Amino acid sequence: MIYLGADHAGFELKEAVAEYLRYINTPFEDLGPKTMVPDDDYFPVTHAVAEKVAADPTRSSRGILFCGSGIGVCMAANKHRGIRAGIGYNLQATEAMRTDSDANILCIAGRVLQPDFAKAIVKKFLATKFSDAERYARRIKQLTDFENK
Repeated sequence: MIYLGADHAGFELKEAVAEYLRYINTPFEDLGPKTMVPDDDYFPVTHAVAEKVAADPTRSSRGILFCGSGIGVCMAANKHRGIRAGIGYNLQATEAMRTDSDANILCIAGRVLQPDFAKAIVKKFLATKFSDAERYARRIKQLTDFENK
């Protein structure tokens, strides 16, 4: 399952990505907001998305979060145990966050990216698998061990 969430600055881009996910027949749940809420805070929806992704025992769920720069939602998401969020600022970074770091939440800058480029980043995020190379698995284990202290 893909979980979406945004603040006011990412709302329009979230809506465009939701339309794209419907178009490619990818199941998703929009955790909000459902309408534009001026000057809302990103933390409540970031928490909701991160909790859903982290709670999936199959570890197959993904989240996509939107705010003005992508930075706020990324920082908030990474406060949650089991979450590895990264900012999708281009296709190469998006691919690397999946192959090298097994990112499970993609953060997108609503005030920076155009809808077509954001959709290409989402496509790359969803299509790219973790490489499972020993060095990357080792690094993820180090992150997990630190979280569990």
